Amino acid sequence: MLKVPAVKLPTLKLAVLGGGGVRMPAFVRALLSSGANIFDEISLFEPDPVRRQTTGRLAVEIAGYLGYPGMVSITADPEEAFSGTAFVFSAIRVGGDQGRVVDEQVALSRGLVGQETTGAGGAAMALRTIPVVLSYCELLARYSPGAVLINFTNPAGIITQAISLHGGVRAVGVCDTPNGALERLGDFLGAEPESVSFAYSGLNHLGWISSFSVEGEERIDELLRRYEDLQRFDHRFAAFDADMVRRVGAVPTEYVFYYYDSRRYVQDVARAGTSRGQDVVRLNEELLGGIARAFEKGDVEDAWSTYSLLLGVRRDTYMRTDTEGDNHQQQARTRRAAEGPAPIDRAEMGGYEGVALKVIAGLSSRKPSKVIVNTTNGSSVPFLRPDDVVEVPAYVHGGGLEPLAAGPLPRSARGLVSEVKEYERTLVQAAVTGDAGLAEVALSLNPLVPGISAARELLDEYRERHGADLAYLK
Repeated sequence: MLKVPAVKLPTLKLAVLGGGGVRMPAFVRALLSSGANIFDEISLFEPDPVRRQTTGRLAVEIAGYLGYPGMVSITADPEEAFSGTAFVFSAIRVGGDQGRVVDEQVALSRGLVGQETTGAGGAAMALRTIPVVLSYCELLARYSPGAVLINFTNPAGIITQAISLHGGVRAVGVCDTPNGALERLGDFLGAEPESVSFAYSGLNHLGWISSFSVEGEERIDELLRRYEDLQRFDHRFAAFDADMVRRVGAVPTEYVFYYYDSRRYVQDVARAGTSRGQDVVRLNEELLGGIARAFEKGDVEDAWSTYSLLLGVRRDTYMRTDTEGDNHQQQARTRRAAEGPAPIDRAEMGGYEGVALKVIAGLSSRKPSKVIVNTTNGSSVPFLRPDDVVEVPAYVHGGGLEPLAAGPLPRSARGLVSEVKEYERTLVQAAVTGDAGLAEVALSLNPLVPGISAARELLDEYRERHGADLAYLK
């Protein structure tokens, strides 16, 4: 159980690692215009001056536009950001967007999954990120030892595992993938959220819904039987082979696709002629440049208009390249341009940030609730170790966070989860010891990497191309 002392600060402060991230203006807007805000101060920590002057500045000016001048600030000083904070969001990308492209291309060039959180690409990202996140944990423990770190940084499960074992701070990981899947299943069945109960368990980006009840009536068999209808209803379910899902006997969340049909992913990216990471690089460059030009010639409304269009395109094209062989970006641009920018002063809280705010509302005793999080297992998933980080429902309240008994996973899912968790454990150990040989072994344990020879070849190229970010591996 994650135990958290009651917050007794004169003001409630949130610090954000990666405060110049592309989602930050949307987060500030949703927080302050939806009535969800519980903070007196938000400090955005961002080392990159370009991000501070674009997405960071936009987040600050949105707060002023909405009637909260001075509430949101941005800084390059971690002491300023962390001092006096009760909660920290961690959302960093070590190596930037270009690092993501390298992660993808090194694997894809060998016909292997190069997605940023799974397979070889996810391993490279974790190896770059773990030492940096742990260094920030040291600073957090120094400046605000009672704070709770809420991790969004990908790969979220592995990073949360590293923080839990070695970070010396209280931490919980969040991801909107399972919650989003559950919401879409409810929409498909026409069910009100409060009428739904479910069973879900697994690891981050490797989870299954094994029960879905509406007003006490089990509907999982109906969802499996009508899976083709569900695929037409939402494209995130369309990637899977319906007969395979029925055989497994549980509804997989979207990232399980990379394990169930890795060859199709590689073929679809090749057919598209571009990877998701390459698309994101171009979109983010356009977004940052557009915000800068808007501020030069106009005001916060002009900057928001540019930002809103391009963030919308990014959201609309999510996973399209990987599962359909086409990013559908032109259609998304046309549709978003026709719709025009969303109003700054009207938004609903959702996504990663919405899940995180539920965690904060529970831990600060404002609104205890059941939330799917990445946390230490205890006995929730009985075939894994107590200190393994798993993705399960938990009861979040003023005294802490208690993982709940997870629903039973199908046998094939249990095997895959066990295999991936062994890889994750070993990778964290390699990162904290700087042992390159152990990193090779860890990578070979990943089910998306075909053995130790391939793992050594992959790691050699990752170390060469990522340079200083992986120089600690010896």
